[in-house]
Amino acid sequence: MTSLPIIDPHMHLWDFTRQHYSWLMDDPLPPNAAGNVAPIAKPYGLSDYLADTQGFDVRGVVHVEAGASTAHSLAETQWLQGVADEGRLPMGLVAFAALNDPNVEKLLETHADHGAVRGIRHIINFHADPAKTYSARDVIGDADWQAGYALLAKYGLSFDLQIYPGQMAVAAQLAARHPDIPVMLNHAGMPTDRDADGLALWRRGLALLAAQPNVSVKISGLAMIDRQWSIDSLRPYVLQVIEAFGTDRAMFASNFPVDKLYGGFGIHYVAYDAITADFTEAERHALFAGNANRLYRLGIAGL
Repeated sequence: MTSLPIIDPHMHLWDFTRQHYSWLMDDPLPPNAAGNVAPIAKPYGLSDYLADTQGFDVRGVVHVEAGASTAHSLAETQWLQGVADEGRLPMGLVAFAALNDPNVEKLLETHADHGAVRGIRHIINFHADPAKTYSARDVIGDADWQAGYALLAKYGLSFDLQIYPGQMAVAAQLAARHPDIPVMLNHAGMPTDRDADGLALWRRGLALLAAQPNVSVKISGLAMIDRQWSIDSLRPYVLQVIEAFGTDRAMFASNFPVDKLYGGFGIHYVAYDAITADFTEAERHALFAGNANRLYRLGIAGL
């Protein structure tokens, strides 16, 4: 068990009485690129997260929107602002907004009025394989989507970028055009195609994104792709991401409770601890807590 302080920059909560989450609540459950989500298709509150992380020195978290229905995105933010205001655990929020919605600016403004909100996520993973895609088409190059993206700077919002490697080149160009919008690449860039060509595309995409100083990366979610994972199987992915972005723009994250499908909180963090055992203490502190605190502007003292 790592003794390092942890700020977890990617976790989720859901309350089935407040919002509707189709991917968790529909009967039958729809197919999911992350695998069979039935074991986590039940309410998950802050008390559940604190129980899952017991024994670890978790100093704060960033809650990332959890796929509530579009109509409930503001209600999710309002609920989570209340959770944050309880003060049980320092919390930043990444809210949902569909950036290609013609009325998105009003929603961005309203999200940003909540003190805990730091950024926006709009999942836009597109893959030609229907079993892997999250969206019906690739919107990242669309003028209306990019116009919505450009509004983030006006409201001081970062963007959580969840894409596949085939979309990284366009994403890097977008990040370069908007250097005032901090970008957090989700789940190590999701190298879902692990043959030689797929991994080469992922490595090239990481390099393109890492060349933009406003882009950072969260190392999480790899178990969704490598479901029989081990420390040795994760090691090359983790080290490749850190090599691309450096130890000052990478953050370890839990993706709980989704990654709970593939092992407990401690199992994942022990793996990250082992993989970085030869790093300096300053580098490890940055990867486990310091970078998340800085990049998400959490202001947690005493790390």
